[in-house]
Amino acid sequence: MKLIENGHVIADRYVRVADDEALPEGAPVLVSADRLLREGAELARRGAPVGVVWPNNRRIEAIEPYLDQLALIALVFPTFRDGRAYSQARLLRERFDWQGPLRATGNVLRDQFLYMSRAGFDQLEATKDADADAYVDELKSYTAFYQPTGDGRPTILRARLGRVAEAPAQAEAAE
Repeated sequence: MKLIENGHVIADRYVRVADDEALPEGAPVLVSADRLLREGAELARRGAPVGVVWPNNRRIEAIEPYLDQLALIALVFPTFRDGRAYSQARLLRERFDWQGPLRATGNVLRDQFLYMSRAGFDQLEATKDADADAYVDELKSYTAFYQPTGDGRPTILRARLGRVAEAPAQAEAAE
């Protein structure tokens, strides 16, 4: 499984640690939500980055007290039909102002790359290695959007309103 970050395949520097395993000294780790909620204070004192794998069936609001101590949040897509992680990503980016890396993990498919990017994910664990090579092409599959998101691209409505608003100013400049 390849890890894609902002269009490039990268090495995953985080070690996934099971709840009953000891944390490796000095290495960035990914822990479960249960472990974060149970051992949050101890994890905050570590000298290495801590990330969390947050399931999509747990309320995202519960992660808010821990945001300042996390270096990465991985949201889970258990199946391609279950899109709750999209909502979690938008809430993290737009309501909680999460600026750190946001990773999509689980059943991450090529045809969802664009939507994941629009929802705020900047890291994707591609299910198939060949999908990683197609990432950039998938992001170019659409250039205009009706739905607003936090990725900075204007919606079609905003673009149209911008052209209408510019028209009177251009008319005055021509006179």
